[in-house]
Amino acid sequence: MPLIPEEPQIHESAQGPRVTPASGRTAPTPRPVPGPRPAAPPRPGRPGPVRPMPAQRTPREPVVATPGPSAKAAAPAAVPPQIQLVPASAEGALDAAEEAVDLLLESGRAPGEVLVITTGDPHPWAAHELSFGEAAYWAQHDAGDDVFYADASVAGRAVSRPVVVVAVNGGSGEVLVTALPLALGRAGALLIVCGDPQQINSVLGAGV
Repeated sequence: MPLIPEEPQIHESAQGPRVTPASGRTAPTPRPVPGPRPAAPPRPGRPGPVRPMPAQRTPREPVVATPGPSAKAAAPAAVPPQIQLVPASAEGALDAAEEAVDLLLESGRAPGEVLVITTGDPHPWAAHELSFGEAAYWAQHDAGDDVFYADASVAGRAVSRPVVVVAVNGGSGEVLVTALPLALGRAGALLIVCGDPQQINSVLGAGV
């Protein structure tokens, strides 16, 4: 007896989408079976709470300690002027002072750098200038462009000059005691004293 071939059985999944008569909606298509998932790339660490950046601080200046009186460096002591003694009598002291001035000018000293002080009679130049009045006399001093001659009694008004020449041409011991320290204080670099060495040393000290 011949076999009658059976109609092929068509599975529901091969018949396409099914229409549900009640709703008329298309039935969902079956999902394919997923294969193995690839390994996920490593996730970065979860950042913690973001802290605000601190405000930029202005750099503080270093505090310099002010040294006390004992820590302060001592100011360099002023160099005392050099002292030269020219032996001369009271009568010859003025001439010796004139010679000293000439040597100073010849060696390159400017006239305005020299002050001459007399302990006895005033220098003829000073007497001459004073004949025109004290204003004219001290104007010559203030100009500072020539050798200035002053009596010991008014020498305190004269300003300092690099070189001071003292002519011990008389005067009392009190005048000498006052005039020599004054001349030493007015001399910036050199003090020349023309007179009796013993009398001068007794005032300024031995070894002058």
